[in-house]
Amino acid sequence: MSRTTTRQEIVAAADDLFYRQGFDHTSFAHIADAVGISRGNFYHHFKTKDEILDSVIEKRIADRMAMMQRWEIGGATPEERILSFVEILTVNGAKIMHYGCPIGTLTSELAKLNHAARSEANKLFTIFRTWLARQFRAAGCEEADADRLAMHLLMRSQGVATLLNAFHDTEFAAREVQLMREWVSASLARPPDARGSASSVSA
Repeated sequence: MSRTTTRQEIVAAADDLFYRQGFDHTSFAHIADAVGISRGNFYHHFKTKDEILDSVIEKRIADRMAMMQRWEIGGATPEERILSFVEILTVNGAKIMHYGCPIGTLTSELAKLNHAARSEANKLFTIFRTWLARQFRAAGCEEADADRLAMHLLMRSQGVATLLNAFHDTEFAAREVQLMREWVSASLARPPDARGSASSVSA
């Protein structure tokens, strides 16, 4: 196995373990065991867990950017592309129910730890915010309105993910996803001068 391949496997295993059991509760030994390498070999690639965390955040950003690029290619309209974001709750519902949102859980944990990487982790939300705002602008929304709508949709998505994780209520999640679909369609159907406040759009 090449050095590059081993490093990629370490990062992939750490990504999964940080999600399922948390950054603070994941040790070098956990990651080494998941990859199937010795601790000595492990240290050839990473000296500290913070180095691994940095690589995991880089991987998550790259993965989300690639996902949004696929949405750009697959969605014929801004609305279709925005709805691809909403569908994350359906596609990843089982994982979210057991472990929460991978972005929300990581940013919350790093904030609690006052970890130096928390600002980098927050970029995961920022790339979604920026991408969603761009889609709302492409649909005809003004700059400030597009950002407010993007933040509103992020807020609703995170709220549903948190409550799905807390209550394991898949029917609730399915209803909320449908309401978000309807909200997106209603928001884009409103005249531009009526889009000034996301909260004014009926839930």
